[in-house]
Amino acid sequence: MFPPLKPPALRCGDSVRVVSLASPVDEERLERGCAELARLGYVVKADRLRILAREGFFAGSKSDRVQALTQALCEAESRAIFCARGGYGSNYLLDALQDLQARPKILCGFSDITSVQIWAWQKFKWATFYGPMVGSGLDCGADSRGGYDHGSFTRAITETNKGWAIDLRGESLAPGVAEGILLGGCLTLVQTSLGTPWELDTNGAILILEDRDMKPYQVDRALMHLKQAGKFDGATGVILGEFPGCDAPAGTETVKDVARRILGGLKLPVLWGAPIGHTDRPMLTLPLGVRARLAANEAGKLEIFEAAVS
Repeated sequence: MFPPLKPPALRCGDSVRVVSLASPVDEERLERGCAELARLGYVVKADRLRILAREGFFAGSKSDRVQALTQALCEAESRAIFCARGGYGSNYLLDALQDLQARPKILCGFSDITSVQIWAWQKFKWATFYGPMVGSGLDCGADSRGGYDHGSFTRAITETNKGWAIDLRGESLAPGVAEGILLGGCLTLVQTSLGTPWELDTNGAILILEDRDMKPYQVDRALMHLKQAGKFDGATGVILGEFPGCDAPAGTETVKDVARRILGGLKLPVLWGAPIGHTDRPMLTLPLGVRARLAANEAGKLEIFEAAVS
């Protein structure tokens, strides 16, 4: 794999841009998240009229959302882009971005933002950040229920000299140690990249997969699709989230059972239940596109080998 293109690090006093690329965000949660970014020392740039727009499932029209993301990526006055929330709709933007030329900039989000992060990796080899959003994580504050893990967030967007270690706080499904490039995100969006021009290349990857509100058979179907598409063949390890809202009917397989059955025989280290993406625990921030080592033993540890910002 080519080395990632890393965005400039954030420093106190830098301006950050808030964009809404998928579903509408709750105004109160948006304001709390903006206040948290300001508390961390950043100057928040948020066009609230555009961010709070609603059109069907979406936070405004496709053209308005494309324009918002394009301007955020290309403007000189902001050093980072924080997404307002996920939901659904980022996939609509990708065809319109194919001719975009821009320098790498911090892009932080999870859930539906996976589509944009995969596109940025496949097109530009940009390092991005699977972490809290303004109205989903930052709004609940640091190290609190429904909030974000302050340590991993700060190291990811500010550390320029070296890597760091993250306690994954999960449990081993298949023990072992693996090295590779951190890639992936929301299971549904990784799956739906298949067959597109930005299909995620998982060769040499420690693959992150998490989601919410799926039936266990739906998780089974998505994992089997990835398996049959060869997406685990070249991967080196797998980190799974908590999969909240995915409870099984009594007496049937759980999502953990499904993951153990499908992934356990792949001879890959697999860790279950890390607080990434959809979680009520303080959400970890994982840099996508950088080299790391996964130790899928006991609660699990991730050693980031290199800074994700320059």
